[in-house]
Amino acid sequence: MRGADVLVQMLINYGVDVLFGVPGDTNVPFYEALQRRQGDIEHVMARDERSAGFMADAYARLTDKPGIFECPSGAGAMYSLPPLAESNASSVPVILLTIDLPLPGEGRGMITELDCARLFEPVTKMSVQVKSSEKLPEIIRRAFRVACSGTPGAVHLQIPEDMLLADIDPDTISLHAEPECKTFPAYPLAPAPGKVGELFALLQNASKPLFVAGGGVNRSCAGSALTDVAAKLNVPVVNTITGQGALPDDHRLAIGVIGDNGFHPHANRALEESDLVIFVGSRMGSVVTVGWTFPKSTLNKRVVQIDINPERLANNYENLLSIAADAQLVLTQILKEAPVDFDASKHTPWVDHLNAYRANFWDHAESVLSLNDVPLRPERVVREFNNRLAQYGKAVHILSDAGTPTPYMTRFLRIGDRRTRFVIPRAFGGLGSAIPAVVGAWYADKTRRPIGMFGDGSFNMAVGELETLVRKKVPALLMLFNNGCFGWIKGLHRLKGHDECFGVDFLPPRGQAIAEAFDIKAWTVTTPHELITALDEAFEYEGPCLMDIHIESLADRVPPVYSWLARKNLDPLALAPEDVAYL
Repeated sequence: MRGADVLVQMLINYGVDVLFGVPGDTNVPFYEALQRRQGDIEHVMARDERSAGFMADAYARLTDKPGIFECPSGAGAMYSLPPLAESNASSVPVILLTIDLPLPGEGRGMITELDCARLFEPVTKMSVQVKSSEKLPEIIRRAFRVACSGTPGAVHLQIPEDMLLADIDPDTISLHAEPECKTFPAYPLAPAPGKVGELFALLQNASKPLFVAGGGVNRSCAGSALTDVAAKLNVPVVNTITGQGALPDDHRLAIGVIGDNGFHPHANRALEESDLVIFVGSRMGSVVTVGWTFPKSTLNKRVVQIDINPERLANNYENLLSIAADAQLVLTQILKEAPVDFDASKHTPWVDHLNAYRANFWDHAESVLSLNDVPLRPERVVREFNNRLAQYGKAVHILSDAGTPTPYMTRFLRIGDRRTRFVIPRAFGGLGSAIPAVVGAWYADKTRRPIGMFGDGSFNMAVGELETLVRKKVPALLMLFNNGCFGWIKGLHRLKGHDECFGVDFLPPRGQAIAEAFDIKAWTVTTPHELITALDEAFEYEGPCLMDIHIESLADRVPPVYSWLARKNLDPLALAPEDVAYL
């Protein structure tokens, strides 16, 4: 049995039915083995290794299984680093297989030689080189165990080509898979005895408690459990950007998005005014706390933190209570242990108070959501998208890049269907993920249409994957926010009080022409009427399609970013939107 066949069999035994990658000189033996097992595992060829990684990342975010991608030696490995780093920092279980040069060539100056194991060490939970073909099954088991247990994360295996060409006596190895590690979280950690009781003691004395749903809630598939807990205790919930979707947006207890980028002022007000803040699956980082400057009333001594990683507990604040546990397990235990005499009605004035804020915000938002300006205002685009999504009536996966769409989508997107997921990679904020991510989302669940949102900077980085959408028949709806610049960076220039913007402008792409060159249905959108028409047609169209939306730049008007508004001497917590010029 060849090593390549052992590797493929181990992947199949772990339930891997799709992997993403790019062919190269060194991974030919792996591809030969995959070809022999086409009925068991599908290989999705990406147009570069970075895209393959973003596909695997999206697949893992939208399933309970790790995403797998592979690459050849040298440049292929280097291109694979950005998405793997994003996955690891976002606690997404992804496994990268680097098929590398044969071991006998190590240290002898072979072309593409690179110490990949060391390269990936800083951005993974584990990065190792396989040095014995007989150890392949053992190391694959370890890779799945590490990726899926504890805090999920990324694993890298450097597999020399000769390990795949070696003949292995099947009687000397075991090809078994550990059932617990086929999905994540593997071996989830339950809360220590007495911890939930301590939480209820704090809740008994709180008049304004608040849950904060972080990305760990979605990673643990704990949204339903959090909804049930919040309803039973009558405690409102705010969420971080990566925690969006934990509760449906139209739920009475779903107050909104906190933090810096695309925040809801009423949600930030809730964090400011709460007397007991229960963070679930959030590391309480710089975006959530606006660089640890918000809330103005310190979080010290009013925080409960629930996190699967004990190293994160009380890392940034002096917690009243720290609970090391998987989000779903601790929320389920809270439901079970809720005292029968717990008075949930005492929180009603607090919930009503926050909902009055929320209603006030949305009433004022109409003034910008309905604007007919040209170039189109981002708020108007989100408003029409919301309307069409509601008419569509089906669950979708929405995948956004970290650029232009972020502040407006996080603030104004409204999702009432719990099955619909909204994903933005926020750990490093790299561009170019959304187009490949829709491929991963499609393989995660082919009953939900993937929708990708990105600026023209991201589009230019990943445009080659349009071919992948057509080749693999991915019915993605793509929304290109086109304004001819790196708007976020240009806005930062202007935020300094001058218009000396350097190295941020480029020729806006002809999105419709580019899409049509790949045989993708496309529209150019410049007016509100064209926007409505294109959305109607795009939602009805069953194949891949692209809307080239000519939109106002983030550099034309200060976006809803807390720290930016504060720098303009405005009140970020004002419930009425303001049109704020940079200069």
